[in-house]
Amino acid sequence: MDIKKVFVMGSGQMGAGIAQVSAQAGYDTYMCDISDEILEKAQAKMKKGLDKLVSKEKIDQARADEILSKLTPTTDLGKVSECDYFIEAVPEIEDLKLKIFKDADEAAPEHTILATNTSAIPISLIAGATNRPEKVIGTHFMNPVPIMKLVEIILAYQTNDETHKVTEELMIGFGKEIVTAQDFPGFITTRMILPFMNECMYLFYEGQGTKEDIDKSAKLAFNHPMGPFEWIDFVGIDTILNILKNLHESHGSDRYFPCPIMQQMVNAGHLGRKSGRGFYDYTK
Repeated sequence: MDIKKVFVMGSGQMGAGIAQVSAQAGYDTYMCDISDEILEKAQAKMKKGLDKLVSKEKIDQARADEILSKLTPTTDLGKVSECDYFIEAVPEIEDLKLKIFKDADEAAPEHTILATNTSAIPISLIAGATNRPEKVIGTHFMNPVPIMKLVEIILAYQTNDETHKVTEELMIGFGKEIVTAQDFPGFITTRMILPFMNECMYLFYEGQGTKEDIDKSAKLAFNHPMGPFEWIDFVGIDTILNILKNLHESHGSDRYFPCPIMQQMVNAGHLGRKSGRGFYDYTK
């Protein structure tokens, strides 16, 4: 299957990153979201990141311009009718994802593969919302997408071999390393990391240690590049909360029961870096 155009639904931290690596790999790429304002912010952030690479002489200005020229922002999901591969990267809200896949399925050509970046919602459930379940697959990118090398490919019960093969080739073309996981809530990487993050929040919530000392422990004892609270703020407290809720509902295990402080912070609008405040203050 010859992929020429890629459609990315969502221009948040994950969606914009996926759109960037697609454009870097030479694919004409649509990046879609619900408003021009959101898309403009995503483009500005992407340009700032590329400018930083230019200033560090990692790439030259011509290469940065070439990457941006491959990217087309749009608010029209119907543009998927021009594309060969669709990647959804919207918040971890099941009803929202199912609706997007139904709409994309109706608009996309028959040959188009539909992929989801979900980190916890069953791929087989999403596939069942379409009329092409054999062409639905999971592509779970790591955050931040342009830097992290791994993509977790998740096979729905319905996914056929061709969809799997084309997806492997595309992800390798994006410059990624791949692993394949079975369609069980949380897959591999999310089930590995979420209990750790949740336990760190319980340590803080119960007064066992400060967030600074817990972050320092993770970085110096386990060689993590970021502490858990820095990481949670980077990903988004609301995102981590939604994933934990999905895992807890799916597995019924207390190890996924979200630390109560997350719901309190989401209620207060403290979502992490994107809102200016999370476990740390980013307003300064």
